[in-house]
Amino acid sequence: MSTYALDNTKPQTKQRFASLEDSYDPVTTRHLETIGVGEGWRCLEVGGGGGSIAGWLSRRVGPTGSVLVTDIEPKWMDGLDQPNVEVRVHDIVNDPLPEATFDLVHARLVLVHLPDRHRALDSMLRALRPGGWVLIEEFVQPSPLDPRGVAPDEAACLQRVADAIVALIAESGADMDWGRQVYGALRERGCTDVAAEGFFQLWPGGSTGIALHRANCDQLAERIVASGRADPADLDTFRRLLDDPALTVNSQLLISTRGRR
Repeated sequence: MSTYALDNTKPQTKQRFASLEDSYDPVTTRHLETIGVGEGWRCLEVGGGGGSIAGWLSRRVGPTGSVLVTDIEPKWMDGLDQPNVEVRVHDIVNDPLPEATFDLVHARLVLVHLPDRHRALDSMLRALRPGGWVLIEEFVQPSPLDPRGVAPDEAACLQRVADAIVALIAESGADMDWGRQVYGALRERGCTDVAAEGFFQLWPGGSTGIALHRANCDQLAERIVASGRADPADLDTFRRLLDDPALTVNSQLLISTRGRR
């Protein structure tokens, strides 16, 4: 199991999931619509997080379809009570999945954090029926925060703290280039109709998206200071600037890669 730096049992998880859903759910659902998810499909959502995509899939596949949503920490999915949804505690690296079963397997921001990501991907592909689709979505970093609208010293502080967060995540086993590798990994495994697309935004201060940076900073604050990459004053400045409407920063770049078994 991964030693994920952003442990999903922590209270900051709620804000992180809210930011991810607000910024990236429209991207994910657009790709699912392109794939053609519809009535009667059997879907697997790996690493369901807050459950928003599983809920969308539930509505999309209707009463004749089904959604299995898995996570090592499913506590944030309490609202998933639709009769066609099953929530299961599951470790995608070590726990088995039903094989040749699903029309769709989707994972967003999961495999990037797993040292055994290739093993997890193989398991996900085996779970697809022939002709079924896989959609893997990952951040690609390091992506410069490129702060605008603040003084140069403040911009340097923002970037310093953001770099510290990325470094700690990478030290916990994440491969920050994995998102670029998914396309090749699917083709190497014989998938067809493989396609990849990137999505990027600018986030203004005080927005739901930029609150993702605050949640990550708050959760990793002690480790950031202990690492020597930033000090408590830097963290205070970072938090203050994230609320400044004059500020804009780059979002993470999300690469969505799909393929067919």
